[in-house]
Amino acid sequence: MEQTSFTGKVAVITGGAHGIGKAIADAFLREGAAVHVIDILKGDWFMGDVTRKEDLERFAADVIKKSGHVDYLINNAPPLTKGIEQCTWEEFSLALTAGVTAPFYLTKLLSPCFAPGACVINIGSSRDRMSQPQTESYTAAKGGIAALTHALAVSLSGRARVNSISPGWIDTAGSEITGPDALQQPAGRVGKPEDIAEMALFLCSDKAGFITGENICIDGGMTKLMIYHGEHGWNYTA
Repeated sequence: MEQTSFTGKVAVITGGAHGIGKAIADAFLREGAAVHVIDILKGDWFMGDVTRKEDLERFAADVIKKSGHVDYLINNAPPLTKGIEQCTWEEFSLALTAGVTAPFYLTKLLSPCFAPGACVINIGSSRDRMSQPQTESYTAAKGGIAALTHALAVSLSGRARVNSISPGWIDTAGSEITGPDALQQPAGRVGKPEDIAEMALFLCSDKAGFITGENICIDGGMTKLMIYHGEHGWNYTA
């Protein structure tokens, strides 16, 4: 039978105190799951920095102590964004730690406690395939998590399905974005955190039981839009 409820399941979410991570946490709570969140912000969750090995180890131990097993791991905590002109060696390394090393290490720490049917979701970005200037640290980290996803899917075969979601422009401030910013997108609007949360629920459900190693882009169609100077109101200014 297909799973119709997340009651009794355990979800672990990094960066779950705000934005996309909070929407995912709220969605799992709504569906009856127990949720463990780590975030650097102060609040009623595990306070920790995913770039610190010891914080990840303490968090994993806390999850295992309180719940005993893990059904879903959502690696969401984002890296910083800095470009080649401003980003230092230390900052670039920190971005890769947040965006690639931390998801790898937390998955490694929790994998011995994965329940049957476990699922890992890595939150990437449409910037894993397209860029703006001066975004190298973020883009490199998101490219790394996309590759890590299919590697983990193979290594964890039979123990967990592993997929990634690549959001496009997601408004995390609850704004009403209209005009060209919305209309330029084939879907006709800017994305919402809930758009990503619903995909996370689907990928963790039995309905997605034959999906693993995939990177699903949710960007309103922007990465499919061909842009040429002078067409459809687009003009290039050097």
